[in-house]
Amino acid sequence: MTDLNDTVHRVTQRIVANSAAGRRRYLDLMDRERDRAPDRNSLGCSNLAHGFAAALEDKPAIAGMRGPNLAIVTAYNDMLSAHQPYGAYPPQMKVWAREAGATAQVAGGTPAMCDGVTQGQDGMELSLFSRDAIALSTAIAMSHAMYDGMFMLGICDKIVPGLVMGALRFGHLPAIFVPSGPMPTGIGNKEKQKVRQLYAEGKATRAELLESESASYHSPGTCTFYGTANSNQMMMEMMGLHVPGAAFVPPGTGLRQALTRAAVHRLAAIADDPQFAMARTCDEKAFVNAVVGLLATGGSTNHAIHLPAMARAAGIALDWNDISELSSVVPLIARVYPNGSGDVNHFQAAGGMGYVIGELLEAGLAHRDIRTIWGGDLSDYAKEPWLDGEELAWREVGATGDDTMLRPASDPFLPDGGMRLVEGNIGRACFKTSAVDEERWTIEAPCRVFDNQLGVAEAFAKGELDRDVIVVVRFQGPRANGMPELHKLTPPLGVLQDRGYRVALVTDGRMSGASGKVPAAIHCTPEALGGGPLALLQDGDVVRLCARTGTLATTADLSGRTPAQPSEDEHGVGRELYAMFRLGADGAERGASAMLAAAGL
Repeated sequence: MTDLNDTVHRVTQRIVANSAAGRRRYLDLMDRERDRAPDRNSLGCSNLAHGFAAALEDKPAIAGMRGPNLAIVTAYNDMLSAHQPYGAYPPQMKVWAREAGATAQVAGGTPAMCDGVTQGQDGMELSLFSRDAIALSTAIAMSHAMYDGMFMLGICDKIVPGLVMGALRFGHLPAIFVPSGPMPTGIGNKEKQKVRQLYAEGKATRAELLESESASYHSPGTCTFYGTANSNQMMMEMMGLHVPGAAFVPPGTGLRQALTRAAVHRLAAIADDPQFAMARTCDEKAFVNAVVGLLATGGSTNHAIHLPAMARAAGIALDWNDISELSSVVPLIARVYPNGSGDVNHFQAAGGMGYVIGELLEAGLAHRDIRTIWGGDLSDYAKEPWLDGEELAWREVGATGDDTMLRPASDPFLPDGGMRLVEGNIGRACFKTSAVDEERWTIEAPCRVFDNQLGVAEAFAKGELDRDVIVVVRFQGPRANGMPELHKLTPPLGVLQDRGYRVALVTDGRMSGASGKVPAAIHCTPEALGGGPLALLQDGDVVRLCARTGTLATTADLSGRTPAQPSEDEHGVGRELYAMFRLGADGAERGASAMLAAAGL
């Protein structure tokens, strides 16, 4: 068995040390919650009667305490393609619970917004804070004290992080995350990207763009590019919170149904076993594994925000120094669109998470000895599920099925994980190098400063950006406007780069989990609102962004300048209702959460 990599070990130990006080407080709270017996055994008769009044088939079992009662927390809606399959899950899961001598109830629902629908729209300003709302909704669902275990039904961008954050506050109970799988592969990714850029240049019509997009996002299931949603599923595997291999099996298949049935049977089996409590499975090693998996697969930059927030909910301190240092030793062994040509279905066919986990364990880059919901260790996840007749089974993955998509850790695409910390006199930010040509890792040019995406689009259309330029988009941080993804910037900046200009983006906002080939310093903290250095930049200031040296700086003298002020309207599309989240949010590196900040976590 390969020894654990020295850097992975050192970073893990540093996280343990930095987390000691917070982790102890969290575990003490979870122990008190378990000792307090906040379940249906502790409820008065009137309370309990309310709890099972509508459980017609299961009322005798719930009332008689015959077996565990399992909560289903679902983010179902039928607008979000990834979550549409969840509509059929609860009735099936109740049947499978009865098979295992248990009962199941839908404890509650959570919001589930689609960033793909709200990209570039005002509604995107609710997106990041929907994560806090999801965590709060999860807490409401679990507050009824009727349950012995938790199923979390969620996939997409803020939804899994929010479910994790909420469920961890009920960490005296075990939790299993249940995915539904990706939609079939649609139009080729290069063709989709080509039409987007043609539309940005005015060379394709809206009808042609809509036809292209509809051929890509076309049926129930998760979008097939490797963005935040699919990165979420990868992390749940790396943390041992799925049934092994469940992440990328398509919906509507016998294998998917068998995996969900296995999840129900498994939660019924571990509901009374404290060693599988979520507080114990989600420890420092599990979160390090999540980071390692993110780096090894070129996953979403959004998790530079979500991972610190999720870890905080478990009393664990995780920051960008930890992620950047792990990135220095974790090789990039997967290339999935937008970092490669194939999508997650191709990734799954080539070996998927079973291959990735096997390689990371063999190279000593992941903690094998985490406590998974499956009962063994992480090596259980280094296999692939299949149906042996009608029986669910697991088999060895073997060698990569496509070395343009998956490669061994000994011969990776890149020697590091491609998520680097850059910092200097205009702040700290994240730079995802794995999708950017190495010749573009250093960009130095005069900047052009904008306060929103629309300004960039207008300047691009007028030809004002046809030069070497660093585009600064500020007042996009959590306190300013909820830190929306700036997805609309990708096509015009890509066009400028293709025209031969040296272009980069610096922003206190987020880029899409599918951000690609343009060098970008994102999540810049401190944010511009409140006097962060970005608020002092002016058009023409020379900015240097270098992933090699970890530099984000300007040569301009910022002293004596008056900070610019935002001019964004904060009303409409419900944005005014989220004022409390904006006012209370902490910085991006802390996870940009008003809820955690207010709770003192």
